[in-house]
Amino acid sequence: MIFNPTRGQARQFFFDTWAKYQARQTLEGAESVAIAIILAHPEYHGLLAQRERYQDQDYPPEFGETNPFLHLSMHLAIAEQVSIDQPAGIRSRYEQLLKRHRDPMNAQHDVMDCLAEMVWQAQRQGSEYSSAVYFNCLDATLGLLDRGP
Repeated sequence: MIFNPTRGQARQFFFDTWAKYQARQTLEGAESVAIAIILAHPEYHGLLAQRERYQDQDYPPEFGETNPFLHLSMHLAIAEQVSIDQPAGIRSRYEQLLKRHRDPMNAQHDVMDCLAEMVWQAQRQGSEYSSAVYFNCLDATLGLLDRGP
């Protein structure tokens, strides 16, 4: 069964994780991964401390604002993908990016760009997610493919 939280549930998870961390409560499961991601993004700390203000905030792309909840969720998805090497081959590509950047957040941001590209293409074409699209983008980022002119 695939875990597919609603927008509200996903946001609640990040608000709750931040509140538990601030209260020095024990973090469990995915909260432990999420807090590392949150701590690496201090620009979101104030937002996560204001649940009532930001719980229902929209971040339309045309305004050019990054959706902090989408950003954090993508980091979480990438951490899960790498931990279980799914799709198969993601871990080795991530490790190559990590060697290049020597910084997990920068490596994850490269992966995130390709994950976003895969999602965008699937939405645009009305198709399933394609690990080939994902890996072609990552391989091009790594310089393993020629992106052409």
